[in-house]
Amino acid sequence: MSKAIEILNNPYVNKGTAFTLDERKELGLIGALPPKVRTLEQQAEETYDQFKTKAKGIEQREFLMEVFNTNRTLFFYLMGQHIVEFMPIVYDPVIADSIENYSKLFIQPQQAAFLSIDDPTDVKERLANAADGRDIKLIVVTDGEGILGIGDWGVNGVDIAVGKLMVYTAAAGINPAQVLPVGIDAGTNNEALLNDPEYLGLKHKRVTGDKYYDLVDNFVKAAKDLFPDALLHFEDFGRSNAANILNKYKDDMAIFNDDIQGTGIICLAGVLGALNISKQKLADQKFLTFGAGTAGMGIAKMLYDEMVRQGVEPAEAKKHFYLVDVQGLLFDDTEGLTPEQKQFTHQRSKFANADELTDLLRIVKAVQPTVMIGTSKQPGAFTEAVVKEMAAHTERPIIFPISNPTKLIEAMPADILKWTNGKALTAAGIPVADVDLDGVHYQIGQANNALVYPGVGFGAIAAKAKTVNEKMLAAAAHALGGIVDPDQPGAAVLPPVAKLQDFTTKVAEVVAQSAIDQGLADPSITDAKQAVADLKWVARY
Repeated sequence: MSKAIEILNNPYVNKGTAFTLDERKELGLIGALPPKVRTLEQQAEETYDQFKTKAKGIEQREFLMEVFNTNRTLFFYLMGQHIVEFMPIVYDPVIADSIENYSKLFIQPQQAAFLSIDDPTDVKERLANAADGRDIKLIVVTDGEGILGIGDWGVNGVDIAVGKLMVYTAAAGINPAQVLPVGIDAGTNNEALLNDPEYLGLKHKRVTGDKYYDLVDNFVKAAKDLFPDALLHFEDFGRSNAANILNKYKDDMAIFNDDIQGTGIICLAGVLGALNISKQKLADQKFLTFGAGTAGMGIAKMLYDEMVRQGVEPAEAKKHFYLVDVQGLLFDDTEGLTPEQKQFTHQRSKFANADELTDLLRIVKAVQPTVMIGTSKQPGAFTEAVVKEMAAHTERPIIFPISNPTKLIEAMPADILKWTNGKALTAAGIPVADVDLDGVHYQIGQANNALVYPGVGFGAIAAKAKTVNEKMLAAAAHALGGIVDPDQPGAAVLPPVAKLQDFTTKVAEVVAQSAIDQGLADPSITDAKQAVADLKWVARY
């Protein structure tokens, strides 16, 4: 391969038509490009004009991915110019369509590493091949079992790791040459994929048990050996594995589970923001988590930890939490409880009609929650009757329907506001338009992990933190929850995506400072703001 072709096919160094004449002579590119030299700004303007000709949704995403595959600097410069417009296309909700069609749309692997349960001994070689000598500081890994709200998508799920890393760079400024998406292919239980001749993954059912955990262990050890300073970000693992993996490694190395911890942080931040508006206390709230899986339990744990930090006795704090899953309200004697669920169940004898508490309306009547968070993937579950029943027992109900993509949301914020006459404090897991109601303009916060995980991960990497612990996560939640002006009529409970890059820096700084204060940072890191500034990459040639 010629030097010119090698450079132009390397998205980390390629500038395309922006290579100057001197650079073209020096690098052997004379004749390999049209003669006109363009600036980055000119390239971005031309590319955006092309983008606007594409149909909304997956076609726009495919076009942007072509730019990403060709020239990382141009892509991230362009995304920085249009962050609000591009976020739903690059990430959620359009990425769900991209994942479902990954095998059909596949063009190139985007520098991802693919690990196989059928060949578990060559993990280190696979990681090294994909990294290709790059100094990796951040890895996002998934096994594709619990993708967003759409379930098991096998090897296709690696697309979520690519998308998460794109947000890390766009929001926080991690150098895109220092990240590595990893897909663990343990098989899939998705029959449609197993019967699809175009599917690119292993054509067998998911492997579980010791063989699966051995592969994860091989990955963790190989990653830390090859990339000792890297943060490991676990993404969209199934509910039976996510907490097990986090609990096994979290005290020994810098790892982060976005579904458990990231979702917990963003919901805590949203609740803190809502309470800033309502002027109420966290200790006075009663929490109902609708959907007690990986995300739901991460949310309950994060809110519980904050309540304890604010001085509530642990036994008393647990009484404030109610879990609803497919069985209905979860009791101490409910069969099949996970260890995480068992911490927050109640005695059946507490309720006179316990056996009837299997549907949400009856549960809301019995529990009378002040905060209701939906991670159920049950579209429309927060009905008008449910929302009005909740609002009948609290002045400012806090209602977060955060299931995504759009087709799975429990209720739209516009309806929640209408049904409560504007009293509800709401946020959604998807981007939604502001709402005008009775003369008030309501801004709707997006309770999406993308608002928080880039800052958490970047701050931990900047501090070279040994671990990522609850104090660091709480610092991130408080940083987010304190940004919005609580006295503005119709104020959002979370800051807008338009300010993503600004508040991500703030989150990164408080996380790095927390690591320093706790003695978890590298001894050479003493100034959090400087450490964050030093690590930040800017999309410029």
